Amino acid sequence: MDSFSTLIRTASHEQHVEAETSTFMSDLLGGRLGVEAYARYTEQLWFVYEALEAPAERLAADPVAGPFVRPELLRLASLERDLAHLRGAGWRAGLTALPATEAYAARVRECAEDWPAGYVAHHYTRYLGDLSGGQIIRDKAERTWGFTRKGDGVRFYVFEEISNPAAFKREYRELLDGIRADDLEKQRVVAECKRAFDLNTAVFRALGEEFPLSA
Repeated sequence: MDSFSTLIRTASHEQHVEAETSTFMSDLLGGRLGVEAYARYTEQLWFVYEALEAPAERLAADPVAGPFVRPELLRLASLERDLAHLRGAGWRAGLTALPATEAYAARVRECAEDWPAGYVAHHYTRYLGDLSGGQIIRDKAERTWGFTRKGDGVRFYVFEEISNPAAFKREYRELLDGIRADDLEKQRVVAECKRAFDLNTAVFRALGEEFPLSA
């Protein structure tokens, strides 16, 4: 029988591919969009990570979500440095969430409040994705828009406190395998992972409408 972490990975594979190959992401990584599109995407990430990280301290004591709350993963401070670099010191004043981003952040908050195992689904989807695919985005951003390697503008993708990402991901998957949940609850977590990818894809779709290549 497959481990829970394998189950999650395979069950959400389709949505994962859809999110990664969205038109907006393809255009952004292909260097066909300007730095403004990258900055707008970074703004949307701020809302999602604010929803993920604001309740982290409270959830650290939760028997289900607690083991996943790791300070070395926290991204909000890095995102804020990137936004200050991209938008200037007054970046907060112009910060706006797309409706799709609002829906995504609201769902994360809802899970954090009422369903810690659902919060883990969102946590897994975001942070393990950042540790993996995020490195491709960082590399492309540095080359396309001339950011300093691992510097301001791409700090979100730099996990300075994780010296061995492969080992960290292995450890994270072991935590998933040991999650305190019965089979029915695990199925619900898998479904929430799929939902997380769908919410993420909806944000990409909205960004794609805001930055059409034909414009």
